[in-house]
Amino acid sequence: HAARPRSPALAACPVFSQQRRTNLPKFPGSAGNRPKKFTQPYIDSMPFNLPILLTWLRIVAIPLLIAVYYLPGSWATAHERDLAATAIFMAAAFTDWADGYLARKLDQTSAFGAFLDPVADKLMVAAALIVLVQLGRVDAIVAAIIIGREITISALREWMARIGASKSVAVSLLGKIKTAAQMVAIPLLLYHTEFLGSDSRQLGNWLIWIAALLTLWSMGYYLRMAWPEIVARSHEK
Repeated sequence: HAARPRSPALAACPVFSQQRRTNLPKFPGSAGNRPKKFTQPYIDSMPFNLPILLTWLRIVAIPLLIAVYYLPGSWATAHERDLAATAIFMAAAFTDWADGYLARKLDQTSAFGAFLDPVADKLMVAAALIVLVQLGRVDAIVAAIIIGREITISALREWMARIGASKSVAVSLLGKIKTAAQMVAIPLLLYHTEFLGSDSRQLGNWLIWIAALLTLWSMGYYLRMAWPEIVARSHEK
């Protein structure tokens, strides 16, 4: 039998049009139309090395720090829970120094590591402060000041980086002193007992209030440095 000619409507349909089939978009680096290879560039853009592993361990330590205080009383005494939480936080603080040192020493710095490291720091500090508020060892206003500042300055830095002015809000000496104060205060408040003949609770309480005041001061400093850009951009359409 003679083949029946296709109607113009069928010829225009993608199912029957060879030209449309051959012009389908192809994924880079693959033969044909297989999406498996397409994901490779995204995998390659997220490196995994020793410094980044330490950063991930710091994030993994966050639920462990919280879970310590949910252990049954038959498993651990109150002091043992405090001691375990202090050890976890101090180990996390050590990895904060170690991942930066190793990244520079081994020449393994990366954009992903630069992004993940401050995120891990802020999550750990925020989690510890929330635990301390629940335990009644830190005032809620102190936790709100510190966590609120971190969110504000992180958003400000992201916006300044987007407009190419990130140097204006680079980490300052004031910010480093604030970080040092809170990184000493939090373990003292977690430990919550006498240490080397001194009252860790009183010392930790003083330091966390100093950290809160430095937090407000440093936030004002960063906002003042960014203010010219904020004003200039606010007048743009």
